[in-house]
Amino acid sequence: MQRLSPFRYYVEPVVLCAQLASSFYDTGLQMVVYERCANATNTINHTATDEEKQKAISNFYMTYTILSSLLPFIPAYFLARRGDNGYRRVPIAVPLVGYLISRTLLLLVILLELPIEVMFGGAVIYGLCGGFASYWAGVMALVSVSSSEGRRSLHLSRTELIYGLAGFFGSIASGHLFQLYVVENKQGVVLVVLSVLLYLFCFLYVVFVLKTSHDDRNSRSSQDGQDGQEIGILNYRYRDIVNVVLLFASAILYDIAVAGAMEILMSFVRKEPLNWNAVYVGYGNAAGFAIFFTSFLGVFVFSKCASDTTLIIIGMLSFAAGIYFMAFVTATYMFYLARTLTLFALIPMPIIRSLLSKQVQGSSCGKILTMLQLSFSLASLAYSPIFTKIYQATLEWFPGFTFLFSSILTVLAIIPTSIVGCRTARQEGYERIQGN
Repeated sequence: MQRLSPFRYYVEPVVLCAQLASSFYDTGLQMVVYERCANATNTINHTATDEEKQKAISNFYMTYTILSSLLPFIPAYFLARRGDNGYRRVPIAVPLVGYLISRTLLLLVILLELPIEVMFGGAVIYGLCGGFASYWAGVMALVSVSSSEGRRSLHLSRTELIYGLAGFFGSIASGHLFQLYVVENKQGVVLVVLSVLLYLFCFLYVVFVLKTSHDDRNSRSSQDGQDGQEIGILNYRYRDIVNVVLLFASAILYDIAVAGAMEILMSFVRKEPLNWNAVYVGYGNAAGFAIFFTSFLGVFVFSKCASDTTLIIIGMLSFAAGIYFMAFVTATYMFYLARTLTLFALIPMPIIRSLLSKQVQGSSCGKILTMLQLSFSLASLAYSPIFTKIYQATLEWFPGFTFLFSSILTVLAIIPTSIVGCRTARQEGYERIQGN
């Protein structure tokens, strides 16, 4: 019997290449949107003000975010069920098709000078293929069932580290690629072509190379035949259902705070006084991805002496401090100082996913992680217009007000996590007494 190369069990090449592709796309989309919105608001007798451009850009991203967040609900759920039935590659491969098509549409928008509203169609296709909710939940589920409970948090953080490093280097290169390589006086063509090719590689790798080492169908059927163990599992789930709800609440609040602030940040850095070009936009995105590395180091170091819930709180406090400072940024160096304060901001999410995956069997891991990701998508339907309208309303007198709002939400997200920490400590103490 021919042995498969261990390399074929690694999902990391997909995470690496897909995030490189995403970094190229994000910078390309950001620059194209700014250019098209600026041109659309200019007329023969009127030159658009900076405020009008900002409103047009933020409205585009609000609509784009709502479409890409709303549509994945049903597809992602069915893809997660398929993954939990033993086909772990399906919830990863199908969203990559959506990525590939939507990124190709951006290339057509640049080459054929199509209206930027065409990208709303890309968001629809991307969403109907499961979107990021299915893709990332599929990756996290595959990593979770492939690791022991004791090292799961570290393995999930390592996957996020690879994701972040790819985003870091991709973001640095993206600004230069956008400006330096021009095809027929159209900037961004080479950048988006590279993005499309990388997504194509990821899809082919998942379909023809990636193998999963866990047969969930066999493991589930053997567990279902053990009635006594099944009763114990039900009791275990019931005991921790409050923790599951609290973890969901904490994760959703934190995601609203982070994603809402980051969505506004894309518009914030393009206006006065920062007024960044493509290179600076790439560097700014890279600074955000550098946090993946510092967050992984935080997990690696602090996990030796702190509990999972303590790690989550450290990460949330880090982001709350950094985004509060971001509200008062008026120069580029201040932006990077604010980013420095958020060096542990990405610790909470992989730890929360790890804690949630420990509450269920491996055969349900994909569903609960997809439910979490879909909860983020549902939340985006509310936070995207809320953050956008707050930003537009405060644009003249205090553009950074939305970042203060984000900091407050982050502090609120700490409360459910703290309750989980207290409950877990009591439960562990009770179990130790029982064991003694």
